[in-house]
Amino acid sequence: MRVANFSDIEHEFIQRVHSMVWCSVATVDQQQRPRSRVLHPIWEGATGWIGTHRSSYKARHLAHNPHMSLAYITDLFKPVYADCTAQWVEDLSEKRRIWDLFLNAPPPLGYDPADTFISPDHPDFGLLKLTPWRIDLVTFPSPSMDEGTQVWRPS
Repeated sequence: MRVANFSDIEHEFIQRVHSMVWCSVATVDQQQRPRSRVLHPIWEGATGWIGTHRSSYKARHLAHNPHMSLAYITDLFKPVYADCTAQWVEDLSEKRRIWDLFLNAPPPLGYDPADTFISPDHPDFGLLKLTPWRIDLVTFPSPSMDEGTQVWRPS
């Protein structure tokens, strides 16, 4: 079932992704091959954030193709899929704000980014902003896929 407004799924979306925390994220390499890894995004409404290393494979993939596909499947009966474009955030004040968002969120969603990334102004700390072009909330079992899936796309 198509959902017209993000607000129609926002509560359920945030509840699911912030309780599952970890997701499989796929990018596309320079030879057009998919590559998956597990990452730890945090969401503010329909905007996702990922702290990552600027020297990573995913950084090279995103330079070639800015699309990412996220799959949250910790709860097999309520998976969430988010297809997004990713862009690097260079603004230090925004990097600090999201750093603090991770630092102050309760565990398991929150964690101390310094353990991995040192500081928000460290040259290898990268912040990715995720802008979804499609979000699917799936619920099993359901009489049909149409009834068990809510699909939101921005207008």
